[in-house]
Amino acid sequence: MKVAIPKERRAGERRVAASPETVKKLKALGLDVAVESGAGAGASFPDQHYADAGAVIETDPRALLVDADIVLKVQRPQIGGEGDLDELALLKTGALLIGTLSPHGAPDSLKAYAAAGVTAFAMEFVPRITRAQSMDVLSSQSNLAGYRAVLDAAHEFGRAFPMMMTAAGTVPPARCLIMGVGVAGLQAIATARRLGAIVSATDVRPAVKEQVQSLGATFVAVEDDEFKQAESKGGYAKEMSPEYRAKQAALITETIKKQDIVITTALIPGRKAPILVSADMVASMKPGAVIIDLAVEQGGNVEGVQPGLVVTTPGGVKIVGHLNVPSRIAVDASALYARNLLSLLQLLIDKKTGAVSIPWTDEIVKGIALTRDGRIIHPAFASTPAEAAPSTPPATNTERGHNP
Repeated sequence: MKVAIPKERRAGERRVAASPETVKKLKALGLDVAVESGAGAGASFPDQHYADAGAVIETDPRALLVDADIVLKVQRPQIGGEGDLDELALLKTGALLIGTLSPHGAPDSLKAYAAAGVTAFAMEFVPRITRAQSMDVLSSQSNLAGYRAVLDAAHEFGRAFPMMMTAAGTVPPARCLIMGVGVAGLQAIATARRLGAIVSATDVRPAVKEQVQSLGATFVAVEDDEFKQAESKGGYAKEMSPEYRAKQAALITETIKKQDIVITTALIPGRKAPILVSADMVASMKPGAVIIDLAVEQGGNVEGVQPGLVVTTPGGVKIVGHLNVPSRIAVDASALYARNLLSLLQLLIDKKTGAVSIPWTDEIVKGIALTRDGRIIHPAFASTPAEAAPSTPPATNTERGHNP
């Protein structure tokens, strides 16, 4: 079974889907691994390190992909006229494609995967259950994004973070507000605290209050009855009523005026990111204040954010809209992502034969499977229930004759 690791071709992507460490472990599973030359350069993984781990280094991307049984990607493959190479067109029927495939952002790609006969798994859909923690790409990448966001804020901020007492006078500590306390938000709190800032945080989920306080930050929220019911079963924030949003906005308006740094991280899966910081709030901030918007790729949490740019308002506030923040810390992001993929493959590979044997009834597989046997099967995207749950699906080339 051949596993292919192509170079990422989308703009600004420096990560890679395998590290030399995971190549060794993929080889131990009985898999043949081929890596495109230069695939790991952006993450400081030279070709020689992959070769030393047992991978074949392939200079021709077409030769790499055309006979691959499993293709591991960071971002979705290029299709049609999207770039210099139609990666999907090179994949054979029955190939298993695994990556962060962004089906909500690129729904037409699912039709292309189905038409190509590719079995596509979206890593961002890994269910948040205990057994799947080692495969949780959103957590591994968001953790690093939260860390990097604070470093980016420190870079743009014209002052120091910690209080400093010197013979020339005292430098006051920076005040930092984290908006959205998921994995990225918690890491941002911890990092800002380590740098010496006075940190506060806000979220609509009541369960995070203790986590915020345990990290030494102050929790800011309107704690009414709606707030107490604001978390979904999957641990995500629910969309709040207009009445609650108005009350919360009034509280944040007063809080944000005092802040030097604001980092926003709020996302709703499959939806446009909610606006948390209005233009009026931005205008109320001090000259030199910095806002980092980690939700910019889903529309942004901040009015006035520009994807990929640092914008300075007439009032001197910087709004930072860096894209693909995990790629800005590509070495660790790649290492963690590669381990996420390895953990998934350990579920999909028959340890005795080294062949792909997909347990289609497994909760993890059902959560991430987008296409199979020429059909879109994920319930969020399938046009009919029958497509989403075929009763007696045939074995595919990917399964190599093993029963589902």
